[in-house]
Amino acid sequence: MAFATVSERPISVEWCVDNVTTDSAGAVVMFSGIVRDHDDGRGVSRLSYSGHPTAGEVMRQVADDVAAAHPGARLAVAHRVGDLGIGDTALACAVSAAHRGTAFAACAALVDEVKARVPIWKEQFFTDGTAEWVGSIG
Repeated sequence: MAFATVSERPISVEWCVDNVTTDSAGAVVMFSGIVRDHDDGRGVSRLSYSGHPTAGEVMRQVADDVAAAHPGARLAVAHRVGDLGIGDTALACAVSAAHRGTAFAACAALVDEVKARVPIWKEQFFTDGTAEWVGSIG
């Protein structure tokens, strides 16, 4: 089972954990991608994420695909779009499974697949007033 969303509102790993925790889960693995204040030696002031209209649909398909590849795993993933400040959560996910190996593997695969397939793009704004688009996603 998988839950997935793309949102302009703040997201949290707690939402993800709440959606995957069950009595049969012996492990819950979480990931939070947080906006940091630097990149490659340059100061970062904020990020802006833009999503294609199909981003939510693709996110759900990615979550379903990862769940199918990891039987017994339960997944939840959320990606934020819009303007984010330092410390904001850009990507949150949680995976539960009976055993930690499955949960860790599925969580890593989920993050990798979201970054590779979901059509969301990041613009990075630097403290020196410049900006750049970072490796388009999807």
